[in-house]
Amino acid sequence: MIPGFAETLEGATSPGEVAALPVPESYRAAVLLKDEQTMFDGVPLRDRKPADSLHVREVPTPEPGPGEALIAVMASAVNYNTVWSALFSPVPTFAMLERYARTGGPAARHDLPYHVVGSDLAGVVLRTGPGVRRWRPGDRVVAHCLSVELEDAAGHDDSMLDPEQRIWGYETNFGGLAELALVKANQLMPKAAHLTWAEAAAPGLVNSTVYRQLVSHHGAGMKLGDNVLIWGAAGGLGSYAVQYALASGATPICVVSSESKAEVCRRMGAEAIIDREAEGYRFWIDEHTQNPREWRRLGSRIRELTGGEDVDIVFEHPGQETFGASVYVARRGGTVVTCASTSGYQHQFDNRYLWMSVKRILGSHFANYHEAWQANRLILRGRVHPTLSTVYTLANVGQAVDDLHHNRHKGKVGVLCLSPTEDRGVTDPAMRDRHLTAINRFR
Repeated sequence: MIPGFAETLEGATSPGEVAALPVPESYRAAVLLKDEQTMFDGVPLRDRKPADSLHVREVPTPEPGPGEALIAVMASAVNYNTVWSALFSPVPTFAMLERYARTGGPAARHDLPYHVVGSDLAGVVLRTGPGVRRWRPGDRVVAHCLSVELEDAAGHDDSMLDPEQRIWGYETNFGGLAELALVKANQLMPKAAHLTWAEAAAPGLVNSTVYRQLVSHHGAGMKLGDNVLIWGAAGGLGSYAVQYALASGATPICVVSSESKAEVCRRMGAEAIIDREAEGYRFWIDEHTQNPREWRRLGSRIRELTGGEDVDIVFEHPGQETFGASVYVARRGGTVVTCASTSGYQHQFDNRYLWMSVKRILGSHFANYHEAWQANRLILRGRVHPTLSTVYTLANVGQAVDDLHHNRHKGKVGVLCLSPTEDRGVTDPAMRDRHLTAINRFR
């Protein structure tokens, strides 16, 4: 990268100044290598080390095509899809890149010997491709991670139903854990002026996912008075679910794995908290057998916390470890809404508790542009806050991903890319001062 590039970019005051800056021929990025995609074959998932597969390398700068934008990435953040990418599980991402490239046209560029990963960013528009009208060089932006073609009619009622929708930086190349990133212009949203670059990068994927999962009519439709069981309530997804529940007048029942994580939930305003480690919940007797007694014990504990009520909504994302319990504890007619399976994809549950109590299981995957925009609007207005806890440099991205892999984190883990320090990016200090306590809850 050109020396002083980030400082020059931040100091530019007009689109013309940014457009006049030279585009670097190459940039540093966190990459996986295609010739290493079998390196963990035979190694149990828990023993795989993301730092062994993630490399920070110089890669050539792509040119934005029609409807695309090249972004100078000031900061990014780590999501669980980067954990899956770095573990080459459940499948190496290169198979998805090859499949995308076979659709032809500009997609062919994505099949490379390396994969630039990462599905969050905050930065500055550096260049735009033909046909981009809304965004100009110099705009301070964040990006959501839905990459969609919208050439199929199925995507025009809800773009998540488009057969060619993909998650940028996971199912596509040129992701956000890098100094530059290539996105579609319809992934861009305005950056919150009261947040640093790292704080602004943190909400993208998880905030939009939670908005659709809990608030949107495509999700659980959470309403005033609902009881919502939130697994991993101090984690990346859960920390936003707690904020949305509280803001909506619902009651979050927060499941966490330590007292320090319980305290974070209390700082957000939650009162009903279950420390699953301290209370010794073990939902599996062995790897093949679940323990319904533990489901019943969890249900009793929930009713203690809610004054005798079961939960209307279960916010699911651990998957295999918890899914049987989730189906059991949802109230009659309740909803289990799931967006991931971080503990495993093979879900087992007793269907009697589903069909005889007319419950429903609802799948929810990321968000469409409208939902992502609405979720980002809440960040801009200071109604929902970033849950950034730790910030690494790009050189230490392997450690950042390993923190998620072993659940050592709270909230979101950020990564500085072009920004030289954590305190850069704020242009509305007065608004920041009003919300500083909430912004720093996870630090």
